[in-house]
Amino acid sequence: MTPVELSRTVLRAVRRAVDEGELSVTVPERVVVTPPGPGGCGDYATNVALQLARPAGQPPLRVAEILLPHLADCAGVDDVVVTGPGFLNISLSAAASPTAALVAQIRALGAAYGHSDALAGQVVALRVPYDVRAEVVADAVVRLVASQGGRGEVGHGEPVTLRPVPAPEDPAPLGPDAAQWALLHPAAHDRPRITADHLVQREGNPLFRVRYAHARSRAAVRGAARLGFGPEAGELADASATRGSAWLGFGAEAGALTDAPGGDLPDAPAGGLTGASAGDLPDASAGDLPDAPAPLVTALADYPRILTAAAIHRAPDRLARHLVTVADAALPFLVTVLPRGDEKPSAAHRARLALAEATGTVLAGGLSLLGIDAPEHL
Repeated sequence: MTPVELSRTVLRAVRRAVDEGELSVTVPERVVVTPPGPGGCGDYATNVALQLARPAGQPPLRVAEILLPHLADCAGVDDVVVTGPGFLNISLSAAASPTAALVAQIRALGAAYGHSDALAGQVVALRVPYDVRAEVVADAVVRLVASQGGRGEVGHGEPVTLRPVPAPEDPAPLGPDAAQWALLHPAAHDRPRITADHLVQREGNPLFRVRYAHARSRAAVRGAARLGFGPEAGELADASATRGSAWLGFGAEAGALTDAPGGDLPDAPAGGLTGASAGDLPDASAGDLPDAPAPLVTALADYPRILTAAAIHRAPDRLARHLVTVADAALPFLVTVLPRGDEKPSAAHRARLALAEATGTVLAGGLSLLGIDAPEHL
């Protein structure tokens, strides 16, 4: 069950409570499900009870207690627990693996993952000054608004409705992609840095990390094809992989990744990435890998919410920063995808490859909305 499907399931539970006279509210058009916060449990949580408390004229905790049995009876839901002031924490059944469902959804939708009709029928009028950063931000906002079903229109003159802090100098010498990133990654109220740091292939460059993670995801798919297997969404728990510091590419010397199975993985950046080390992952002798890296799955699941927020708030920087979050969560995982040595590809390897492919899809889609190329090779 994907987050979108679970959201619809929650709405059906609300509708049943209304139909049976337990709640007197208008059923909302949509509810949000997210990974549980501090003190939560299960696979997902929703604040729908807090959302409905005021119109229902009842405390949030009581609304949650009313919704609990209706939600627990839904197909694919294993357990529901109320925590805090009225959060509903939902555990999905084993047959409805949230990771597998999420990966399947991303693979099915492709670049359209995260797109919605949140702004359907709306025209977002943007009036900007004659300034290069304002023009670039406005163009990105138009693409974001379109991804949510709306239409953006850009004009000039007063009253200005979108006025990001101008760049201190012409970003054109950085080249189109680095210039776009330099202008879009900072929040509108922050002055952008127009420096060669955006061109350096090192850990300290967020744009490089995002594009490097995308290139690695694509390289993993190519390497798997040479080994005779492809991606398939499923359980990830029983794939084991050899992990060495050079193989990880974190703190490794440049070129240390050329021994990757199937070849064609991008070389480690000169000086290496130091954001993780071999010690950050389970030891090779530890056996099975965890079901999936939680930070990566959480970041992928949160992508639609970020995309909608970036469009509504006219803030492409939110998308840019989230792509960095996805990349930083992905890099330690991507190097564990392919079999090593005498290992034979298993169902779990195919599942891990599907997660890697989904990661690349999200990174490429997000970069495209920012007007930035996502290269297959670096």
